[in-house]
Amino acid sequence: MIVRTIDEITGTDRDVESENGQWRSKRIVLANDKVGFSVHETTLQAGTINDFWYANHIEAVFITEGEGELYDKDNDVTYQLKPGSIYVLSGNEKHQLRPKTTITCVCVFNPPVTGREVHDENGVYPLVTED
Repeated sequence: MIVRTIDEITGTDRDVESENGQWRSKRIVLANDKVGFSVHETTLQAGTINDFWYANHIEAVFITEGEGELYDKDNDVTYQLKPGSIYVLSGNEKHQLRPKTTITCVCVFNPPVTGREVHDENGVYPLVTED
């Protein structure tokens, strides 16, 4: 059994902030926990534009706080996000998040991330596996 709190993760190597300060991800469950998925609490700053493309992962995102837009770049569709919204990138869609207010969300990745991934120039996490 795994039991953790956000307070335990804050300030550790599981607490990752983007270089430009637009988002922060607290990685609650990672690949080395060996449960088949990873779970993160992510905060996106209001007024930012965030381009992502998880070409190697399926991601589900549940919004717990804040409002904004999700732009599906592959299909040219914009969705409104608010607390209680969920989106699943089941087709590895290129997407853009545009928080109107600070957004807090819970993200689940499959396959799980290790915590060592860094977004490349296309917003992609490489597929990194545990040894």
